[in-house]
Amino acid sequence: MATIVMERIGRVFISLQQIRAVPRMLTEAAPSMPGTVRDTEVPPYFRERYISTGYRPLNQNWRYYFLSLFQRHNETINVWTHLLAFLIVLVKLRQLAETVDFVSDHHSWPLLVLILSSVTYSAFSAAAHLLGGKSELCHYTFFFLDYVGVAQYQYGSAVVHFYYAVDESLYRYVHGIFMPVATVLCCLSCLGCCYGKFCNHTLPTWVRKVGQVVPSALAYIWDSSPVTTRLVSWSTASDDTAIIYHFGQVAFFLSCSFFFTFPVLERCFPGRCDFVGQSHQMFHVFLSCCTLCQIHASYLDFMGRRNLYSRLHGSADAALFVGLYLVTLVSCILIVAFMLRKVKQVLDLKAKCK
Repeated sequence: MATIVMERIGRVFISLQQIRAVPRMLTEAAPSMPGTVRDTEVPPYFRERYISTGYRPLNQNWRYYFLSLFQRHNETINVWTHLLAFLIVLVKLRQLAETVDFVSDHHSWPLLVLILSSVTYSAFSAAAHLLGGKSELCHYTFFFLDYVGVAQYQYGSAVVHFYYAVDESLYRYVHGIFMPVATVLCCLSCLGCCYGKFCNHTLPTWVRKVGQVVPSALAYIWDSSPVTTRLVSWSTASDDTAIIYHFGQVAFFLSCSFFFTFPVLERCFPGRCDFVGQSHQMFHVFLSCCTLCQIHASYLDFMGRRNLYSRLHGSADAALFVGLYLVTLVSCILIVAFMLRKVKQVLDLKAKCK
């Protein structure tokens, strides 16, 4: 028995050694990959406050930026946190598909919207942090797509909260306006984030943060109002299996909002968070935890509150909300196209002035 255990431990150790050797093998396979540089060696729009090293050089080939997934730089953890979240949500979707009929059961469509929007925002975020360092145009393009992912994830949150988590008393007041207002707020959130990024170094930091945080905060307050009402009115005597996960998603979201707004870690420890320990990394981790809690809470509501939401929502509501999801997505893409046009005008003007 002891021999078998030791053999298995040895295999695990060998596997870990092989995994740790991947970056070295990639470096040997591509010896021309340049190392990282300091903040003074990249343009101002790439610099993050209190992060002084670990920047990747600009204008390398695409192969370099893809391979930098396994390189040590100041975006490595940001990429991997949401890349792992992307894979975990895909696994969660496969698990839920075993018990949920996402095709025939129209009541499951809001849950599917949430999962697809979660997959999209995590993938767009990972791509932005991995590939946004190639050039100024790529930087704006990929991060604008990241904001599209955030906006449609906000819509996914709104639709599951309104469809599954809403109480009958609140439903009577907002049933005609809740999702249209959520759609407008998602688009405003995308616009605010894109404009804040566009004015990245022409306005004070607090002005840019207001432009990014305020629309997203308004969208969150509106989107989560059904959950907030339910949490406030919850009684310890009630048999609500999803309530602990709703508490979890609210706590995780408030935590990630704090770290997104205030870079406390790198401010308190300047120069020590260039690779790991950045507030934005904490933002990614808490947001991923929020998403997983939200998906599981919505699934429990989908299973346990069917009598309520099937009575509140007509047969056409789910299809209407899917349609609004597509409207939100298209509107955000148009916003990005408009903002990219402004970016290209600025870049062309810079090129002419050189």
